Amino acid sequence: MEEEDDLIPLSALQHWLVCPRQCALIHLEQIWRDNERTAEGNVLHQAVDRQGGESRHGVRRITGLPLRSRRLGLSGRADVVEFRPAPDGNGEVPFPIEHKRGREKRDDRDKVQLCAQALCLEEALGVPVPEGALFYAETRRRQRVLFDPALRARVEQAATAIRAMLVQCQTPPPVPNPSCERCSLADLCLPDALAKPSVADYFVRKLEEP
Repeated sequence: MEEEDDLIPLSALQHWLVCPRQCALIHLEQIWRDNERTAEGNVLHQAVDRQGGESRHGVRRITGLPLRSRRLGLSGRADVVEFRPAPDGNGEVPFPIEHKRGREKRDDRDKVQLCAQALCLEEALGVPVPEGALFYAETRRRQRVLFDPALRARVEQAATAIRAMLVQCQTPPPVPNPSCERCSLADLCLPDALAKPSVADYFVRKLEEP
């Protein structure tokens, strides 16, 4: 059984999908620095990080709900979980909602993190969690997310990869990508200075030499 300190934070899944090196710097080397984007995200989550609850129109709404999956080795908190009456009238169906700054992403990083919350809920409650939603502050709209087999597999793949990285205690080399410009760790990561040149770059430089 995993010890509590050995569980991977749910946020690490998103960090890994953005950049494995960023994930290692944060969760292996314990390096963190805020910028404008991360500060805005912190403010956004203040309202839902505190655990609390209320009921409206037959739906229970809990904020800051602690989550854990021993099977996947994950832990964290759900911003919001709505417990809705089951269609057959027998029990409740959890519906996790993750709050994000900005707007919908082109990739599935946010969906993977949300799906991981659903897997934690399923393990804890023993009931299916078929869908949830992402709420984006910029658009003020919910994006419905279905937790299909492909998305569930992405969660398991990311969790396995992060676990392997932590066990090996090896930070991946930098691979510059568009996310580097918005990363709060860019000056600590040094992607341009540390990235190894490719063979193609070597031959290009040789051809350009006088």
